[in-house]
Amino acid sequence: MADAPDRYLSPNHGPRRNGLRPSLIVLHYTAMDSAEAACARLCDPAAEVSAHYLITGKGETVPLVPEDQRAWHAGAGGWQGRDDINSRSIGIELDNRGNHPFSEPQMATLETLLRGIMQRWSIPPEGVIGHSDMAPGRKIDPGPRFDWPRLARLNLAGKGRQYAEKNRGSDPTPAAFIAAAHAAGYTATDDIDLLLHSTRLRYAPWRKGPLCAADMTLGHDL
Repeated sequence: MADAPDRYLSPNHGPRRNGLRPSLIVLHYTAMDSAEAACARLCDPAAEVSAHYLITGKGETVPLVPEDQRAWHAGAGGWQGRDDINSRSIGIELDNRGNHPFSEPQMATLETLLRGIMQRWSIPPEGVIGHSDMAPGRKIDPGPRFDWPRLARLNLAGKGRQYAEKNRGSDPTPAAFIAAAHAAGYTATDDIDLLLHSTRLRYAPWRKGPLCAADMTLGHDL
C-alpha cells in the first residue's frame, strides 16, 4: 500500500455546492474485508462512492479526494438542521469490518490526520461526528467499538459535557430526550428509537433497554 496515494486517487468527487466549505468531519468504517478492497470500491466510478481519506489497519493514510472537493461518503441525513453533509464535510474511512477493535496504529494516524484537517479548516471538536450521528437508523458506523472517549480526551471530538450538565436530572420523557438530542446536533429524525440507538452508539454503546435518565445526558461525561 506504499504507493496507494497515486494508485487509488478516486475520480468520484465534484465541487462543493453553494460555496460551502468543510465544517464537519465524518468518520466511517469500510465494512469490507481489506483496505485494498475498500480502495477499489471507493475509486470505482460505477460505485459512485468515495471519501477524502482511507486509513488502513496498519496506520497508512491513503488520500482519495482533495479536501476542497465534495466526496460522496455521507449520503442522506442531516446535522444541526443542515443537509447536504457531503458539501459540508470531509469524510474519513477506517479499514474495519465493524466487528473488531480499531488498531492502535490506525487510531494514532487518525489523531494526526484530524489535527491537520481541523486546523486547516477551523473545525471545532464538536464538528467531528460519526456516520451514524448524521444518518440515524440508516448507518451505524463507525460503530460501538470505536473509541470516541479517546478522541474526546484529546479534544479531537466533542465531549458532550454541555448536554450532560444541562440535562442532568431531567425527567426521561420522549419529548425531552428528542429536544436534548436535537440540541446536540441530531436533527435528521424525530424518531425516538432511532435517536436513542444513534446517541447510544456514540456515547454509551453498552446501554440497553428503554429510555432512562442517563440517556438525557447522552451518557458521555468524561
